[in-house]
Amino acid sequence: MNELKNIQTEIDASFLYGLLAENEEDPSVADVFAQMSDIERSHAVAFMESKGLPLSQLPGPSARAKILQFLGKTFGYNLVLGVLLDTEKSLSSSVKHARKQTKKASSISDTAHVTIVKNILKHHPKVGGENVARFEKKHRSVGGNALRAAVLGGNDGLVSNFSLVMGIAGASAGREPVLLAGIAGLLAGALSMALGEWISVKSSQELYENQMDIEMEELEHNPEGEERELALIYQSKGIPAEQAKEMAADIMKDKDLAHNVLVKEELGIDQEDLKGSAMEAALSSFVMFAVGAVLPVIPYFFFGGNQAIFWSAGLSTLGLFLIGASITLFTNKSVWFSGFRQVLFGLTAAAITYGIGTLIGVSLT
Repeated sequence: MNELKNIQTEIDASFLYGLLAENEEDPSVADVFAQMSDIERSHAVAFMESKGLPLSQLPGPSARAKILQFLGKTFGYNLVLGVLLDTEKSLSSSVKHARKQTKKASSISDTAHVTIVKNILKHHPKVGGENVARFEKKHRSVGGNALRAAVLGGNDGLVSNFSLVMGIAGASAGREPVLLAGIAGLLAGALSMALGEWISVKSSQELYENQMDIEMEELEHNPEGEERELALIYQSKGIPAEQAKEMAADIMKDKDLAHNVLVKEELGIDQEDLKGSAMEAALSSFVMFAVGAVLPVIPYFFFGGNQAIFWSAGLSTLGLFLIGASITLFTNKSVWFSGFRQVLFGLTAAAITYGIGTLIGVSLT
């Protein structure tokens, strides 16, 4: 069973890298994606051969891969690359197992994403440094994290407001108090999430900007010392001393270039990361929290009493299952297991707050 899952993982990776190749504008980078697709398919073939299975039984892309295809078409294919990066460890483990089973020599020592790219680049000099930089930038910044944050934001909103609504419903028989509490919980939680995200992004940017200003002051007041530091950084990477000094001297001829290089090499700061909008991150957090939080409140716009509780619980259960199923985009686990696990946790939290609300309501009465 585990072997079949590994085969499906490889097939999905091949399918998704193929999508990236088809939708990549730069021919050189598209070629990299296409070859990665071929590599992953070859891994699936290796698994089939190790189990004595005919290649005619090689499976097609899974429902998970088709969903990612739809998300990529809707929101951009960087999302697909981001999710693929999250499966690196799983793919690496699968390939090592296949190599061991078939006793075949490895042509690529590791299937980690960056290593695959480097091995391909060795044989494809047409892929220049500019494309490599753009590719590695995608590696650091794209899709998987954004999609994961969206799913978790929706989950936070749904679970917290569902529990709040059930707690108030247990304490009060009226419709208005529950509706008021649900809307207040939605706004308070979404605003809190948005403010927290804004502060997080903004404070990181301000910290980095301060460090960059200090680096510029050092560059202006002590250029010889900064040149020496830069040469030592290159030496620490294995570059011969004389060559490192020449490289540092060339870079120091342009102050702006020297500053950019020192910021990256000495401080480890990529200035591209500072271009993210704190307000955009805040709005995204607000919206995703609100989307989850509104589900348990919707029925109270139309019903009251037990009917509203029933519909609120039903909508929330559906939302919890969909969130749990969405998590499998990153974990590659069973949709049913993840979905029902999320439902169990959410309903348990809501049941506890409903019970506490009921006890408080009775005591107040």
